[in-house]
Amino acid sequence: MHKATLKIGVAAVLSTLAFGVYAEDVDAAADANATPNVGAVIVTGTRSSGIKVENSASPIQVLDSASLQRTGQPDLIQALAQNLPSFTAQAFGGDTANLTLSARLRGLSPNNTLVLINGKRRHGTSNLAVLGGPYQGGAAADLNYIPVSAIDHIEVLQDGAAAQYGSDAIAGVVNIILKSNNHGGTATATGGGYVDGGGRTADASANIGLEPFNDAYLSLTAESKYHGYSDRGGIDPRVENPANMAAYPGMFQHPGYPHVNHIAGDAQYHLNVFAANFGYDFAPDSQFYTIFTAGRKEARAFENYRLPSRLPKIYPTGFSPKETMKQDDFGLTVGIKGKVAGWNTDLSSTWGRDKAQIGVADSGNVSLFNDTGATPTVFRAGAFIASQLTTTLEASKEFEIGWAKPLNVAAGLEHRIDKYEIEAGDAASRYKEGSQSYPGFSLTDAGSHRRTNEAAYIDFAGNPVADLTLDLAARYEHFSDFGNAKVGKITSRYDFSPAVAVRGTFSNGFRAPTLAEEYYSATNVGPTTAFVQLAPNSAGAKLVGVDGLKPERSTNLSLGLVINPANNVAVTLDVYQIKIRDRIVGSGALYGSGGSVNSPAVVAAIKANGNVLDGTVSQTGINIFSNAVDTRSRGLEFVTTINSNYGTAGKVDWSIAANYNKVEVTKINQAPAQLLPQTLLDKTAISDLETAAPKLRVNLGALWKVGSWTVNLREAIYGKASEYGSEDGSVYHLTEVKPKLITDLEVGYRINNAWSVAVGANNLFNIYPNGVNPALLADQRAAGDNAAVNVLPGFSPFGINGGYYYARANYKF
Repeated sequence: MHKATLKIGVAAVLSTLAFGVYAEDVDAAADANATPNVGAVIVTGTRSSGIKVENSASPIQVLDSASLQRTGQPDLIQALAQNLPSFTAQAFGGDTANLTLSARLRGLSPNNTLVLINGKRRHGTSNLAVLGGPYQGGAAADLNYIPVSAIDHIEVLQDGAAAQYGSDAIAGVVNIILKSNNHGGTATATGGGYVDGGGRTADASANIGLEPFNDAYLSLTAESKYHGYSDRGGIDPRVENPANMAAYPGMFQHPGYPHVNHIAGDAQYHLNVFAANFGYDFAPDSQFYTIFTAGRKEARAFENYRLPSRLPKIYPTGFSPKETMKQDDFGLTVGIKGKVAGWNTDLSSTWGRDKAQIGVADSGNVSLFNDTGATPTVFRAGAFIASQLTTTLEASKEFEIGWAKPLNVAAGLEHRIDKYEIEAGDAASRYKEGSQSYPGFSLTDAGSHRRTNEAAYIDFAGNPVADLTLDLAARYEHFSDFGNAKVGKITSRYDFSPAVAVRGTFSNGFRAPTLAEEYYSATNVGPTTAFVQLAPNSAGAKLVGVDGLKPERSTNLSLGLVINPANNVAVTLDVYQIKIRDRIVGSGALYGSGGSVNSPAVVAAIKANGNVLDGTVSQTGINIFSNAVDTRSRGLEFVTTINSNYGTAGKVDWSIAANYNKVEVTKINQAPAQLLPQTLLDKTAISDLETAAPKLRVNLGALWKVGSWTVNLREAIYGKASEYGSEDGSVYHLTEVKPKLITDLEVGYRINNAWSVAVGANNLFNIYPNGVNPALLADQRAAGDNAAVNVLPGFSPFGINGGYYYARANYKF
């Protein structure tokens, strides 16, 4: 079984966008007239077997291992973002979100995309992104715990699939198919860094295939990666304030003065990951399989500089606290599949756990020092723990009912247990206002929470007549805390000829809030601000008119055209609409003090939550998740691939991939009376939903292969992106990132059958986004706000670090 699967995957699958041929594939590379993706058998978006990507009734794109490798930084999120126009990666995050960057599909929340490993549900990260921005609330699977070298290919279903896979597949599905080689392997070393300094990266990975016994495979992959800090911030206005300069002369001796605030840049991290994929054909048509992944990340990120006035006896020149994280991530799948009474059956159980221990270094607790004469400088702020146990039983069988092709009937049962826990910080980290830059989780923040979910689905797929494909799926789910949900999907395709086909889908979806969205609670501080993230179902939340979260409900509609005008040309065009009701989003800044408008209910909510805030800050308030809006996303996906043979001049694989996506807030729920005249969503929060991601993105690709040389050129066109910002919630200024053209280039050379090398650049010409609106920076500087350090917009779709140059060596054995 596994040998046949491996042969199909290795010999046929070409990347839809980058056309990278599998490292093991020689025959496909030799056939210059092969249609892109011919023979690429997909397992995502359909319960039928043997469906090829060019015959899919749903929009799906396939990325092979070679195209994932050709992204410079060995980072799965970046690899997907650079190849898929509808997939956007987070460039910069606030607080602990900078230690676990995330991504999103079609402009929706990261939580709306389901991640599968070999078709099995992947658990989410415990490190919730809580501060403002387009990725706020993200707690999806951390893709960087899957080593790129372990991946055979990735299938990305860009269509609502809640009825097929579960309630969080509203935007689509990313199905990562691991290598199942039983011999040979590869070793890769990569190094690089940003042109303008920082981001130094070193990565080493290796994959080996073993045959522990007959009819078995064991594919093992290990990877170790280091990524260094970057700093793209401006000067903190506080260190140039004449009064501060006179009052704190020691500040001038701080290293790097006046560039003392390094918060605007990449975190530093060490990441070690391991993956094992095992299968054993113990009988005809029967296989035992298991998947295991494990990883540890040790990361730290600069936080805002503190003036010498905070702890002059310990830090006479001031200090820059650092948030630290030790994160352990494990995943294990065990299953058995085979034939029972003519049915193809698959019984499996998947367990995953992610624990992030949060710390603070180079810091101190001012109140503790003032009260006792001493304070630690290193704190344990607490920990997040998320786990998931999913057990599934699936079966499928084909029936001859007189149709052009047999009717495929598939059904399944699923049971899932989710847990989420916050551990309190050590006593010193939570004493009064807590440790500087990141107070430890209080006893009222801490807690353990659990949810169970049972689901059943059925799927009918077949061809009533030769050229018509129909697929009907229905799913029933029961949540222990939200009751029942019923969702369905209709998929169809009609082939007018071998060259032209139309396809369409209609579905509805249901997403229960993650446990992190429901229960996360913490205090987020800066040198001049202190905001409490209230859990939506806490006592404090009720005081501001929020009484828990409801599930999101969605409807998805898509219509597509597939054209194959020649045997070396493939064109797809899909238009779509996604409506989400009661969408879960983070609020804007709700002020209790220091804003242009303040609400007494906010102050009462903070007290009810048991939080003690720093008395020296000028602004206090809350943030909270709520079902604040209804949204509508409309867009189109366009993909064209052409492979050409120029004889002695080599072969070129051309590609055009474009995504247009417009998100509109169609309804804003009334602000609770307790907050008036403040609203749950301010202009900044709305712009995060509607405009912080560009509506248009186009990838133009060319992969030229001549002799032992390979040249891969990609031009990425990013449309305009924008976000509103305000100093105190009174005057809002719009920051725009103008349309940009970003060039990626890689040149590779195959030395012999074993060795190959490559050099390349992401953002070859070192393009930066437009800066933050000068009027907003002026307001921040006038107020002495450290936020003025952020001179480049963190929502930039292509990052804030400029060009990245790299070199890579690969050994195949």
